[in-house]
Amino acid sequence: MDPIQDRTEPHPQAPAASEDPAALRGYYRQMALIRHFELRAAEMYTRAKIGGYCHLNLGEEATVVGLMAALRPTDYLFTTYRDHGYALARGADPGRVMAELFGRVTGLSGGRGGSMHLFDAGLRMLGGYGIVGGQMPPATGAALAIAHRGEPGPDSEAVMCLLGDGTTNIGAFHESLNLAAVWHLPIVYVIVNNHLGMGTPVEAASGEPALYRRGCAYRIPGARVDGNDVIAVRDAAQTALEQARTEHRPRLLEAVSHRLRGHSVVDPARYRSAQETERLREQDPLPAFRTRLIEDHILDQAEADRIDEECEQAVTVAVGFADASPPPDVATLFDHVYATEVANTHFGLPGDSPADSGLFADRPGKE
Repeated sequence: MDPIQDRTEPHPQAPAASEDPAALRGYYRQMALIRHFELRAAEMYTRAKIGGYCHLNLGEEATVVGLMAALRPTDYLFTTYRDHGYALARGADPGRVMAELFGRVTGLSGGRGGSMHLFDAGLRMLGGYGIVGGQMPPATGAALAIAHRGEPGPDSEAVMCLLGDGTTNIGAFHESLNLAAVWHLPIVYVIVNNHLGMGTPVEAASGEPALYRRGCAYRIPGARVDGNDVIAVRDAAQTALEQARTEHRPRLLEAVSHRLRGHSVVDPARYRSAQETERLREQDPLPAFRTRLIEDHILDQAEADRIDEECEQAVTVAVGFADASPPPDVATLFDHVYATEVANTHFGLPGDSPADSGLFADRPGKE
């Protein structure tokens, strides 16, 4: 039986000499792209271009990029509703991500999912989930399918399931971890601990605020990593994924990070003091990583500025693409409700008379 690991991953103070400079520059580019995308998404929300809920990765860019750098293209990803950055770092086109936020047909989910439900089967990103913890049972099921399909080993697929700190207190968390342990599943559950479940501090909601220890009841090894360090996050996630795939056993990883704004775009975060807000800004991982790379001569000032400008321009192009894309036609409202045709499906729209409701009738336009 695996020993229970009760530890915090070390935080390297500078990029290791063995790190590939091109990879480090790529991490910075991805972090900058996510930052510019999220800032523009907040702006588009205030302009009523984006409806519904909208949760941003501002301040969590190092965690996002580090986790995605650890995944293989053959691995599966399940996320929370704070999913924009993960889609971008996984390789989704920024225009299609923005179009989904705008509710347009060119979006990742055809405009039907919006901000909280980004999905791309080609990237094996199987959804953002709007319900807290809703991603955990299907992610666990995906890991069960992998375990049934093949044996553990270095070439095995694996699942990464993201969750917030608040999710650790709901039933799906405990049920999923228990089944993953009992069935020996190749899955890494990653707690992105930004210290607040909406507006409630972790210490006020969890009897064990060191969340990486929450798997001990199921003999699932856990580790904690500094979520502001993209390299440390990548290495910790790679280690957990390697153990999951070679042993077909679950792992729990806690990335301690901070969101720089409220829970969602409309949350003013008044539960934070001015001093706390300033402290978090000083710990902002994007300028910190930029400074780190410049000091280590991985980037110079001009190149860093150029990357920022290119990312800002890419987001401008994405907004233009989304704005020019059409919304879904009302006639397609019931498309994709079921994977296959279902008899006696109701296709009426609100306000239709019973005679026009389509109840117990073939759908118009369908043979």
